[in-house]
Amino acid sequence: MLKTLKKYWGYDAFRPMQDEIIQSVLDGNDTLALLPTGGGKSICFQVPALMQEGVCLVISPLIALMKDQVQNLNKRNIPAVAIYSGMHYREIDRTFDNAIYGNTKFLYLSPERLASDLTRERIKKMNINLLAIDEAHCISQWGYDFRPSYLNIADIREWMPDTPMLALTATATPKVVEDIQEKLAFRKGKKVFQKSFARDNLSYVVFKEESKQEKMLHILQKVKGTGIVYVRNRRKTKEIALFLRKKGIAADFYHAGLSSDIRSQKQEAWTNNKIRIMVSTNAFGMGIDKPDVRVVIHLDLPDSLEAYFQEAGRGGRDGKRAYAVLLYDNLDKNYLEKTYEQSFPDMTEIRQVYRALGSYFQLATGGGKGNSYAFDIVEFAQTYKLDILQTHHCLKVLKNEGWIALTDSVFEPATLKVIVTQEDLYKYQVKHPKLDNLIRTILRTYQGSFANHIKINEKQLAKFIRIPYDVLKNNLSQMAQEGIIEYVPQREDPQLIFTRERVPAENLSINSELYNFRKKRYHNNIQAAIHYATAAQCRSQLLLEYFAEKNAPKCGTCDVCLGRLDKKLPEKDYNFYKNKIQIQIQGNPTEMKELVKRFPSTKEQQILKTIDYMLDNGLLRIDEDNVIYWKG
Repeated sequence: MLKTLKKYWGYDAFRPMQDEIIQSVLDGNDTLALLPTGGGKSICFQVPALMQEGVCLVISPLIALMKDQVQNLNKRNIPAVAIYSGMHYREIDRTFDNAIYGNTKFLYLSPERLASDLTRERIKKMNINLLAIDEAHCISQWGYDFRPSYLNIADIREWMPDTPMLALTATATPKVVEDIQEKLAFRKGKKVFQKSFARDNLSYVVFKEESKQEKMLHILQKVKGTGIVYVRNRRKTKEIALFLRKKGIAADFYHAGLSSDIRSQKQEAWTNNKIRIMVSTNAFGMGIDKPDVRVVIHLDLPDSLEAYFQEAGRGGRDGKRAYAVLLYDNLDKNYLEKTYEQSFPDMTEIRQVYRALGSYFQLATGGGKGNSYAFDIVEFAQTYKLDILQTHHCLKVLKNEGWIALTDSVFEPATLKVIVTQEDLYKYQVKHPKLDNLIRTILRTYQGSFANHIKINEKQLAKFIRIPYDVLKNNLSQMAQEGIIEYVPQREDPQLIFTRERVPAENLSINSELYNFRKKRYHNNIQAAIHYATAAQCRSQLLLEYFAEKNAPKCGTCDVCLGRLDKKLPEKDYNFYKNKIQIQIQGNPTEMKELVKRFPSTKEQQILKTIDYMLDNGLLRIDEDNVIYWKG
């Protein structure tokens, strides 16, 4: 194991629990691994797969995450590929062939792919050494991000009865843990590895503020280093980033509506510390492994603690002190309650959206199963004069009920193949001199265009031969229409897949029992988030209790433990404890928990409040390892 880890990643040792999980997989056990965000989940399936003959089949829900992992593996000279909705058929066919007959070690599939007859037939021919399920909580109705397509995974196990399965997730309650094993058809000998969700270096802080923006600004001025600010919608990402820039903080915004190129540029600038603060929707963060994030701020109450825990956990992955801050006001609770009501539309609205989808894509009744389409929800809603927010919720119901699947935005470069002989192509060049330079440049720059569909960078090509981008695309389209090449333009859209045959809208049905279950669960999630924000209990304890870690110790670093809920401390008491603390640490820096232990447990709150006052007034300094220094 260590040889493989050292060879490909350069590490001398595994992180806690990784080696035990890997050994379980190598022993042939179905295994569930619960590791916190940044805990190194990918290593747990990549190492054992590389140690054995055959292909590791990885099921992952996010196209961006799949592409990122494939790219990282390829950089390490590990053959990895991905297939997902929106790819050209020929490219899918070639990728499957490489997984069956070539040297591919990792094949990433979106769960929607498993419903395809083509996919199932090709999987049967593969030598699969491990079945890895990323974001495994998506299979559970008890989870916060249920995806019906995950339920297809258990079906394929009959073709690989001796192949072990490794399911991975960062967040799962006990009910979800049980559900994952049941829905994935775990066999006897199954093992569950769960690392504590406790993050000793992450301080959880909650503030109820009338002016959340000003409080956010104060925090970012006080806490140095890079950070993430999460907001509820795309419009606010731009507004908050502009506000921060005006205040002298290098900030940018990020959301799923931006093009792939723009998102990549912004992410790279933030990763390389050219941008200090990224203001984003929840589209930012998945698959990003920046270790030195010092602060993660949520400007709105989350609608689930699972999502909040995962997003907050992107801070402090280097083990140094970091802060997870939640800011809320009186309007947040009302917003969550309103969203709850809107999230569960009635059947009339759901059928209206479903009928519009059929018309929009010109699908005949009884057809469409497995069809994938580029989908712009804004254009769709405007075409049929639908409320966009209500349309979003109706689409989510259709997704949860298994009628459709929706993917994130997917960037696919343009592809082309020359489908005439070299002699015929030369004749075409002579006949169309304006296209001669373009054809010669393609043949020189991209090898193999007569044999395979090659990927081309249209913008780069247009710039190189000095013609407008639109003119280039028109020229390529002309050549395709005239039978010289096969050409698929570059595209970047979310994909909508019909997972069942289209039925008349009046015959559309949903499982009312499951619908009501999801409605109740969503309401419970909201109440748990509100309780977290308003309860006068250690924030870390609250989160750990939610994930069934009972009797966890107080963290000593959250706003509750530091007594910020009640700042009133008599001056006499403050001066008394200040002198005691000075005696303890002057010339002798001491870790926070150790310092508190030196005083009677009955005086813990007074000591924590005094420390908080002293920190605010510059008498003390605390470093990344929670060690307190006297500054005087």
